[in-house]
Amino acid sequence: MLIAALAVGIAFLVWVSTSAATSSVSFKDIGYNTRDATLTEIDFQVTKDPAADAKCAVKAMDSKFAIVGWKVVDIAPNGADAGTDGGHTTGHSTQLRTESQAVSAVVDSCWIPDAGK
Repeated sequence: MLIAALAVGIAFLVWVSTSAATSSVSFKDIGYNTRDATLTEIDFQVTKDPAADAKCAVKAMDSKFAIVGWKVVDIAPNGADAGTDGGHTTGHSTQLRTESQAVSAVVDSCWIPDAGK
């Protein structure tokens, strides 16, 4: 009985550690360009499993740190020849519509969406 419980515990720990490792995603802000009071462009990098989909929330802020533009960007799977690091790190650029002049734009977060949702 003790051996079975130990085996189940080890299997659970392996599942948790591998599922977290396969669903990890990170990002790095590269820069932004405010074209005018209604449009800002943001450049960023995403590091993930090349076969995985990801989503990143990006936002533009004004001088008082109020959010003046926000959207979720879909990051599609890519081949091993895309980007760097065997396809793990790819560069992305997106435009944000803003309600007033932005003085900064950043990636707020990135995640791997649930396959079942």
